Amino acid sequence: MYLDVLTQRLSTSDSIMSDDMMVTDELEAAKSEQLDLVGGPFAVIESDPGVFTTFVRKLGIGGLEVVELYDIEPWAVEHLKPHGLIFCFLWADDIHHAKDFEDPAAEHVWFANQLSHDSCASFAILNVLLNCPGCDIGGELREFREETKLMSSVMKGLAISNSPFIRDAHNSLARPSDIRGALHALATTSLKASKKSNKPPPAKRRKAAAAGSRARKSKAASTTDDSNEAYHFIGYVPAHGKVWELDGLKSGPLEVGELPDDDPLSGQSWMDVVRPALRMKMEKYGASADGEGDIRFSLLALVDDQYQKASDQFELLKREKVSIERRLDEALPEGWKHRVDPLLVISDGICATTVQSEEPGPTYSSSFGHEKMQKQRAILDLPPENLLTAWQECMHNVMQAKITVEDEISKAATENSDMIKRTHDFEPFIREYISHLHQEGLLNPLLGRNDNGRSISTPATKGKMH
Repeated sequence: MYLDVLTQRLSTSDSIMSDDMMVTDELEAAKSEQLDLVGGPFAVIESDPGVFTTFVRKLGIGGLEVVELYDIEPWAVEHLKPHGLIFCFLWADDIHHAKDFEDPAAEHVWFANQLSHDSCASFAILNVLLNCPGCDIGGELREFREETKLMSSVMKGLAISNSPFIRDAHNSLARPSDIRGALHALATTSLKASKKSNKPPPAKRRKAAAAGSRARKSKAASTTDDSNEAYHFIGYVPAHGKVWELDGLKSGPLEVGELPDDDPLSGQSWMDVVRPALRMKMEKYGASADGEGDIRFSLLALVDDQYQKASDQFELLKREKVSIERRLDEALPEGWKHRVDPLLVISDGICATTVQSEEPGPTYSSSFGHEKMQKQRAILDLPPENLLTAWQECMHNVMQAKITVEDEISKAATENSDMIKRTHDFEPFIREYISHLHQEGLLNPLLGRNDNGRSISTPATKGKMH
């Protein structure tokens, strides 16, 4: 009996020791991690749909992309079915704030205040994305939204500014020179703040002179700031029965209008609600009704991935072609290819693209299987005399769908190439190139200087000197 008790105590102590070792290992792992508690600056990024699409995908979101709109009329927008809009304009201080339009429905809108310089693009996209219930925003952003949904708008903005995941995704789209500029501005601001905090208070007799000096400096600073142009991004999104304007520099969401009924027969969408607000915003910030004036703004739309939509349509037509040909072989066993357009018969590779083979490929839409089944049932119900016409029509649709897919592939390749050119750091190469020119003694002649670094006078310059 004593042996049993001793054995039990030893096993208990071993479990305690193992638990202590596990806790110790977890503490050591936590210490080894570099926790980013302070954060860093956001660099300037371009108002380009390819840049914004890359940012959305770096956040772990699939099935969405950002496209540029060149008009806000229904013919240019409705077929895209946008989930939200991002409006970029030349910013000027706005006198009315969201607190003047208190709305209980605004409490349910996810909204973050912008607390970091040059981050308005990311804030506008996140404010739109985190209010789109029909979009799969990925695990990382879904967890972020759940953790911050009860925070105030200021604390949400602080959470975005201090998120390494979001900041790294944002800065990966910036030019290296812009990242260095953001770091330099942060270092300069910190240095000035440090000098200001260590500066002794001025003497009483110099208080008036110091006040006048500060006033003059403040006036000069305001004049300088007014001369600098700053662009700003805001979002528009339908959520909780209304359309909202989400401006990170305002205290909260602004209601644009009520959402129309979901009745498809009404022919209305949330774009009909936001369109007058966009016109007012464009006229306010430069563009007149007749199209003249300052039009330095852009409008981007968050839409479903156009390549995935085109690829699904292409794959559906490929399967439709196989189903029709199977029925043709059964209905016309003696052969049928001599009874159709010979150009369609000899067109090899018509069902393949630069990234897809002729075999059935992957699909993206959750409703693809249902649409495929409906197509196959319709083909089974076709009378034999209509099969040849259906095959030729299907082949024409395949060619059109292939062109659309190839256009999306070409667009993606161009955006990727532009991204590489934009984010590649050429400074080390230029510095090394100039250093080698100097070492070989070729730099001074190229600059028109002698070995001592002085300008070489030419006959033309000598004549001017006289």
